[in-house]
Amino acid sequence: MKKVITTLCFVAFSFLSANAQEDTRIGGFLGYGSEIKTIGFGVNAEFPIMENLTIAPNFTYYLPKEESSIVKTTIFELNANANYYFVNDDSFGVYGLAGINYTSVKVKVEDLGFGFGGASSSEGKVGFNLGAGTNFNLGKSWTPFAELKYVLSDYDQLVLLAGVKFNL
Repeated sequence: MKKVITTLCFVAFSFLSANAQEDTRIGGFLGYGSEIKTIGFGVNAEFPIMENLTIAPNFTYYLPKEESSIVKTTIFELNANANYYFVNDDSFGVYGLAGINYTSVKVKVEDLGFGFGGASSSEGKVGFNLGAGTNFNLGKSWTPFAELKYVLSDYDQLVLLAGVKFNL
């Protein structure tokens, strides 16, 4: 797990330093996961590597969900996507995405007061992302975007994201 996160961070920051140009973007977003049925928020980046192709890492943290008064589930995702722009003009961009996903789920059970203490368990799984997105180029230093992806893993879910990317 630590090796996966370290490698993805290293790759992301390598692209940031190597491609610090006007097409590089960093931003934030709100999202919704269809299976956890809660809102998440996160950060993303977009680094151009060729014409019409970008590397787009992101991190999403979903708000903890209480399954009952004693059980709480927390999920986060780490994604490394490649975005291919089919349309990229002055007004908007449309892209398809594919990438690798790491999802971590932690379930915590509160102490019931019988002296047993609470318990927690966590598990992470690697999967794949497939989806599409669009940027709304407003001619400003920031770009609103929306994205829809499906995570294929043991934690399958449809994810809808909307946010803003800031041009560097």
